[in-house]
Amino acid sequence: MAVRSVPRLSPRMGARLTRQFSKSSRAYSYADTLSNLKIGTHTRVLFQGFTGRQATANVKESLEWGTKIVGGVKPGVEGEHLGLPIFPSVKVAQQNARPDASAIYVPGNQTASAIEEAIEAEIPLVVAVAEHVPIHDILRVHSMLQTQSKTRLVGANCPGIISAIGKCRIGFQPLPCFAPGNIGIVAKSGTLSYETVASTTRAGLGQSLCISMGGDVLAGTNFVDALKVFEHDDDTQGIILVGEIGGTAEMDAAEWIKDYRQRTADPKPIMGLVGGLEAPSGRVMGHAGAWAAAGEPDARTKYRALEQAGVVMVNHPEKFGNEMKILLADRASRNRAHNLRSTGSQTRGYHTARRMNSTSVLGLQQKRSLYLKRSQALEILRQKSIPVNEEDSSPSGLLSISVDRSALSPCIVAVSGSEFDLDRSKRIPFSYTQTTLKNQPLVASVATHLSIPPSSQGQLGDIIQALWEIFKEKEAFVLECGVTVSVEGNVTVCRARFGFDDAAYRSSGRQEDIHRLRNKAEEVPEEVEAEKDGIVYVKLQGEGSIGTLVNGAGLAMNTVDALTIHGGHCANFLDTGGKATSETVKSSFRIICSDPRVKAIFVNIFGGLTRCDMIAEGIIMAFRDLDMQVPVVVRLRGTNEELGQTMVSLSKPPTPPPPELCSYRLVVSKRVNQDG
Repeated sequence: MAVRSVPRLSPRMGARLTRQFSKSSRAYSYADTLSNLKIGTHTRVLFQGFTGRQATANVKESLEWGTKIVGGVKPGVEGEHLGLPIFPSVKVAQQNARPDASAIYVPGNQTASAIEEAIEAEIPLVVAVAEHVPIHDILRVHSMLQTQSKTRLVGANCPGIISAIGKCRIGFQPLPCFAPGNIGIVAKSGTLSYETVASTTRAGLGQSLCISMGGDVLAGTNFVDALKVFEHDDDTQGIILVGEIGGTAEMDAAEWIKDYRQRTADPKPIMGLVGGLEAPSGRVMGHAGAWAAAGEPDARTKYRALEQAGVVMVNHPEKFGNEMKILLADRASRNRAHNLRSTGSQTRGYHTARRMNSTSVLGLQQKRSLYLKRSQALEILRQKSIPVNEEDSSPSGLLSISVDRSALSPCIVAVSGSEFDLDRSKRIPFSYTQTTLKNQPLVASVATHLSIPPSSQGQLGDIIQALWEIFKEKEAFVLECGVTVSVEGNVTVCRARFGFDDAAYRSSGRQEDIHRLRNKAEEVPEEVEAEKDGIVYVKLQGEGSIGTLVNGAGLAMNTVDALTIHGGHCANFLDTGGKATSETVKSSFRIICSDPRVKAIFVNIFGGLTRCDMIAEGIIMAFRDLDMQVPVVVRLRGTNEELGQTMVSLSKPPTPPPPELCSYRLVVSKRVNQDG
């Protein structure tokens, strides 16, 4: 079969990526699509969801900035929008406009089908920005991506990808922050990436290419993918990596960087940050993928691994610009003095296989919006005719079906013993397209690992098959149980704990029967209240006295980290979301102030989609309507930051505070960092 191979090009060259075909016998794979990430002036961009409100606004901004947009898709419709053609399908658009990339601007419940349509049309690059894309939808997408070598995915749940040099934006990044330059940036967090961009712009460095990994469990493009692109990009002289809790992508990146620095005479300087150093164990911190399962590294472990690999680590994104200037100056000085650049150094191509991390994703501690009680989980197994034991007996082994973030597929995790131990765990990824697991070799492998005799493997196969059916039918993200084997050889399930994807219900209305089992009365009241307004609020334990109000999960985690590093004690994590309004900010203040521990509030906003003047309006509304009686420090950066700062600075409380509330004050800070 003929397969297209795309050459590596610099955005400055302005040459369009051309289609070439190879008759080589070499096996092609998804890794061969890495060069499709090299967008620039040549890139022809298509929009799916073209006529929607958000897409329309984005197209106008991107066109004005210089992005080459060739039209958009509205299913079954032909016509014109914003002076550009509307195509009835991606296939028709591909035939007529020959796009190099597609920006998907449809809701989360439609994102997977839009990606699949773009894959079928062989669009080289697909960028999905939507949040709340169901995990099983993305599992299905990845099962397609892994069988082809023409389409590369960025996202979902990410700001997108942008070439500051080539003036090509595919996403919703705040354009005023960007400047053409030589720093390549890859990040999980949107708001932290904006802070990073702004820091490098203020330092006069600018950016070459900025790639978002996104905050979902399964990413179409990861850190190692981006690092491989930056390694071979002549426009990129320095690299910045921004990670956070969840998964092992940062550990994979550390291994790749260690190898890169060993085989390269003059490696490009790499800096990094990991958000979530102070994140509580087992909690989902805003992003769908921001949780660490049992056996996965925490943020501090990731920080140390990157540092040991030679990455210069910082604890606040404002440090990136000036620190990178120093690193680049040192590298230039060494080159001039010692002529260290080697023309014969070993290089690694785009097609080198990824290093796989063996860390388990059993997930016995994580919490999501819906985790069933043991009795409820066991009842679901009974409905599949699986024998269960409701007594709190000690299992001889643990069995789980979960999501493997490295293999981008489901996996079985087996642990010998009654408690999780990484050294006693075995992970077996398998294809999402599998219909039956019962008679597969993996059952024998699991049985051997759990010391289940051959005579009982049939029963074990029934359990594994039932878990797999429940996993797919009910859209679970993790199914865990303990298994016991009687002296007669009967295999029984105990200690079942099932977690289900909230996005399948929230964005698509699927699995209503499962989500009716949720008992909000047993949850933290403030967290339930925040959810009504689209706010992610996590009440932190201890004597926290500082309330935090932040937009963006990564920035919210880093804010808690920075305050804690310098002696503060935070009462909460709060992410208003990327589309926060004045009312959202007011609701956030109400929820924060309901915690009697809070003695002061720190507002940390980076305006991307959210404008700083809108945030300022919400702050003023809160003081006007909520009888605020605690001091508030406000940091506003990004879109309309000066207007927002002025609005807050000029605001006055409606009436002078009484003497006993003389601590009342509203402070605006133009620059608050970890040292301020």
